[in-house]
Parts: sequence; structure tokens; C-alpha cells
Amino acid sequence: MGIEISSHFSYRKLMRFVFPSIATMIFLSTYSIIDGFFVSNYVGDRAFAAINLIFPALGIFGCVGAVIGAGGSALIGKRLGQQRIEEACSLFSSLSLAGLAIGFVLAACAWCVMPWIASGMGAEGEMLRESVFYGRILLISFPMHLLQRIYHSFAVTAGKPPLAFWTNVASGVINLAFDYLFIVCFGWAVAGAAWATVLAEFTGGLLPVLYFILYRDGILHLGYPRLRLEDFLKVCSNGISQFLTGVSMSFLAMVYNYQLLRFVGEKGVAAFGVIMYISFVFESAYLGYAQGIAPVISYNYGADNRKELGNVFRKSLMFYAVTGALVTIGSLVFASPLAWLFTGYSQELYALTLHGLRLYALSFTISGFPIFAASFFTALNNGPVAAEISVCQSILFELIAVVMLPLILGVDGIWVSVDAANVVAVILSVYFWKRYQPRYGY
Repeated sequence: MGIEISSHFSYRKLMRFVFPSIATMIFLSTYSIIDGFFVSNYVGDRAFAAINLIFPALGIFGCVGAVIGAGGSALIGKRLGQQRIEEACSLFSSLSLAGLAIGFVLAACAWCVMPWIASGMGAEGEMLRESVFYGRILLISFPMHLLQRIYHSFAVTAGKPPLAFWTNVASGVINLAFDYLFIVCFGWAVAGAAWATVLAEFTGGLLPVLYFILYRDGILHLGYPRLRLEDFLKVCSNGISQFLTGVSMSFLAMVYNYQLLRFVGEKGVAAFGVIMYISFVFESAYLGYAQGIAPVISYNYGADNRKELGNVFRKSLMFYAVTGALVTIGSLVFASPLAWLFTGYSQELYALTLHGLRLYALSFTISGFPIFAASFFTALNNGPVAAEISVCQSILFELIAVVMLPLILGVDGIWVSVDAANVVAVILSVYFWKRYQPRYGY
């Protein structure tokens, strides 16, 4: 029996409800990780550095999916809480079509600027060629990538969290299988990794669309689209924090790569790629929880159920506190085998990756709280506050840290930048939670 977003949530029921969203985000994060594993071990560290250099740039374009998914889910969830079901379904359909159309436009734009971006980040020669080659192949499935990200949130709001989970299991298996086939068996190198991801993203983008077209018995279904300008602007306002979070994370990854090219060279970019893969998995769990619980928050806000809103808020803080401690301990304990998995063929690269990972891993203890804070205010349809948290955390605090700390600490300053930024971001999150508690009653 499914769990409705209108339910009262115990810890057990809460974890059952959000688990598919957490698992979905973790599976999504494995796309680049699987590509990286095969490229690093079967093609070489230069090609590995090349795909890691361009991937954050693609992530910037992909953040539009977070705007529509998170911002749309917040408004749809609020309408459901107000029992405006027909309006919610119309908005659901309209935003799905909008996401697909925007995907084609952004893919064309990204294709044109790809060489300029890679060159601006310091890539040259063979590294530049492979970065652009890999990125342009991925753009073939970019509209499907956007749909997949949008339906992560929409499936939860529709009361179908397992749909997003199993869709990503299917696409993840396809990515793994074709990475092995194209890279190991056919020897297609970087192109093989890209084509495997293209096939996986077509799977992940089309399956949920087909489901909502064929099965119309749920609370939400695809039907006649009718998008009002004021609704679209509200969706953008709600989702702006998720957009800024994604853009800033991608932009910061580009800055990290630039700094590491200056201080260490190509091996620094390769080492950072491994650290980012591990960070993707852990932070995907944080993001998955935030996305999974967001419709519940929006529903109870729309229904003016302050008691349940407070219940979910307190249990969510406990989740991030316990999970953060466990993740940090686990990443420190398993730092050596995780680094060896990707870089065991090079002792120099392995040592660099292991050292950087141990410093970077300290941030996992508290990094979930700002993620939840931004998502929480997004779900409350308070996009400006959510955006302020996102901008300050990544664009302001971490950018300053990654630029300034290396001047004092050298390469170690790059690895600990995220630790320093997260401390300040948590303080800011607590400030906003206290400031807005009387308004929302959580």
C-alpha cells in the first residue's frame, strides 16, 4: 500500500516514503561515475581529465530541469493541498512539454559554445579535442536528460516515488552495460562512454512520460496543457534556488578544475574528478531526501497543517544530522579503496586523490543542512529565501574560499574550501529557519 503525501509521518514511514527519491538520485549520479571508471581504467588519465573538465559545463545547462522539477512540484503540491486537482494536472502537463522544448533549445546553444567553454577552462591540444567531442555527443540526449530530472520531482508529487527509482535503475543498468560493450569490447574510448550515456538518458527520459500517458488512474496524469504566465513565473521563482545551487556547483567545479590545472596540472583535474564522483553519491542522497520530502512540505503548507509541517521539519533535521555523521565516517574509512578503484594504475595519482579526499570528506558532516534549507523554503513557495541560501553558500562563500585559501595553504586550500564554506552556510540556514518559523509555524 502506498504512502500519501497527506499522511502523518513517523520516522519509519518517512524513510519508506523518501527512500525511492534517495535511490533515484544516487542512480542518476552513477552516470558520470560509471563513465569515469571505464575511461580512467581503460582509456587513461588524460581522457579521464578531459571528460571531468567538460562535465560541469554540461551541468550548468542541465540545471533548468531542477527549476521546472522543484519549482513546478512546489506549486503542484500546493494546488493538490488546496484540492485544485484539475489545475494541478494542467500545470503538470504544461511543464512537461515546456521542459522538452527548452531542452532542444539549450542543446543547440551548448553545441555552439562548447569549444569556447573548454578552452576557457584551460584545456588545450588533445584534452580540448576530447572534452568537446565527449560533450557534444551527450547533447544528443540532452532533452531526455531534462525530462528525467523533471520527473524525479514530479513522480514523487504524483505519489509514485518508485517510478522514478525503477526508471533510473533501468537507465543505470543500460549505461553500465553499454559502457562495457563500447569501451572494453569495441574500444570506442571517450565516444563509447558518451554513447552509453545517451542510450541511458533516452531510457530515463521516455519511460516516465509513457507511464503518465498510459496510466491515468493516479492523482496526476498527462492531459491537456494550459500554462498561465503567472504560474510559469511562480514556478521559476520557486525553483530559482535549485537552479542557482546546480549552476553554482557546476561553476565551482569549473573553478576547482582551473585552480588544479594551475597548481597541479592534468593529474589534479583527474584527482578532483574522483573526489567529485564520491561527493556526487553522498550529496545525491541529501538531494534525494530533499526532493522526496518537498511535496509533503508543499502539501501541508497548502493545507495549512502546521503541526505536520513541524513534525516533518524536525525529523528531517535529525535525518541530516545522523546521515552526515555516518557518511563522513564511512568516506574516511573507505577513502583508500575508493581512490584506488579509479586511480590504482598510477601511484602518484592515487596518493594525490587519497589526500584530497580525506580533506574534502570533512564537509559531508554538515553539507546536507544547507541543501535541505534551500529545498525547504522552495517547497514553502518562498523562492527568494531559498535562492539567497544557495547563492551565499556556493557562489559567495565557496568561490571566495577556493580562490583565496590556495594562496595561503597551497593545494590543500583547494581541498578544504568546501569545508569552510559549509560552516558559514549552516549558520545562515539556521538564521533563516529561526526568522521564518513564526510565519510558517514549523
